[in-house]
Amino acid sequence: MKRKHYLDNLRWLAILLLFPFHAAQIWNEGENGGFYIWSQKNTVLFLFATAVYPWYMTLLFVIAGISCKYSLEKRSIRQFLTERTKKILVPFLFGLFTLVPVMTYIAEIFFNGYTGSYARQWVMFFTKETDLIGYRGGFTPAHLWFLLYLLIISFGALFLILQQKKHFPNLKADGLSYFAIVFMALPEWACLSILNISGKSIGQFMALFLYGYYIFTEENNLYKIKRFRFISLALCILSGSLYIYLYCIKRFENLWWIDLLYIFYGWMGILTLLGIGQAKLDFHNRISDYLSRASFPVYILHMPILVVTGFYVLKLPIGVAGQFLLIVGISVIITFFTYEIIKKIPFLRALFGMKN
Repeated sequence: MKRKHYLDNLRWLAILLLFPFHAAQIWNEGENGGFYIWSQKNTVLFLFATAVYPWYMTLLFVIAGISCKYSLEKRSIRQFLTERTKKILVPFLFGLFTLVPVMTYIAEIFFNGYTGSYARQWVMFFTKETDLIGYRGGFTPAHLWFLLYLLIISFGALFLILQQKKHFPNLKADGLSYFAIVFMALPEWACLSILNISGKSIGQFMALFLYGYYIFTEENNLYKIKRFRFISLALCILSGSLYIYLYCIKRFENLWWIDLLYIFYGWMGILTLLGIGQAKLDFHNRISDYLSRASFPVYILHMPILVVTGFYVLKLPIGVAGQFLLIVGISVIITFFTYEIIKKIPFLRALFGMKN
C-alpha cells in the first residue's frame, strides 16, 4: 500500500501547533490563570486558543485510528500490543515521573510561593491533594493525558474490532455519502459525556479513533472528503465563527447546544484538514520526514520546556506579543535541540518511544 504522506504531515503540523497553543494559555481568560504560569488576560490569544482546541487534538485521535488499521494489516495482535506498550506506555511512565513534576514545581513557585527543594516537591507531586489538572501543583498526567487515553483507547478499540471481525466479518463503511459523514458528528456528541474527566472524554476520543479505523481508511469515503473539502471548509468557518462568538464573546457555557456546536465545528475542522491534506499535503521530503520522526518525542518534551521558558520570559518587559513570540521561539529551539541529543542515545530513544 502506498504510504499516505498527508497523514504524517497533518500529524507533525498538529504537534507544532501545540507550541503557540500552549503558550497562549499563559494569557487565557481564567481568573488568575488556567495554566502552570499566568500573566494576564489577552482576548486575541484567548480567541486563538478557542479556535484551535476543538479540532487539533481530535484530529490526532482520528489519525491514530487510521494508523491502527494499517498497523493491524501488517502485524499480529501480539505484535500490535507489544508495539503500543513500548511506544506509548513506556514514554508515559517515564514522562510522568521525570517531566511532569518539573511543571508542577514551577506552578508551586509561581502561584503558591513555594521555596522548598525540587526533591520535596517531587514527593508532594504524588502526595498532595489534587484536582488532576495540576495548575496549582499536585499530581497530574499533564499533557501526557493524550498518551494515557491513546493507550486505553487502542486496547479498548482492539477488543471491539476483534469482536466485530468475529461476529460481523463483512462489516464495512465504504458506502457513506458526504453528508452522512458530516452527520457522524452526532454520535461523537452523544459520546461526549462518557468517561469525561476534566473536560477530556474517553468516549468522544474512542468514537473518533473508530471513525478513523472504519471510515477514513475507505478510499470511497476519502475521495468524497477530498471532493467536498471546500464545503467542509465553509461549514467549518461558519460553525467556528458562531461557536467562538457565543463561547468567547457572549460567554455561553455548559449548554447542550453549545457542546453540539463545539463538536460540529471540531468535526468539520477534521474533515477540512483531511480533505485539504489529500489534495495538498500528500508529499514527503527531507524536512517532512524529519518532522514526522520527531513529532512524538517533541510532543512529550515540549510542555515542560515551554513552562520553564515562560516562567523566565514573563519577567522581561517586552509586552505580550514579544513575550509570546519569544516563548514559542525559544521553546521550539530547545525542544528540537533536546530531541537531537536524545535520538543519539539508545536507552533514551527507548524511553521516548523511538525505534533503536
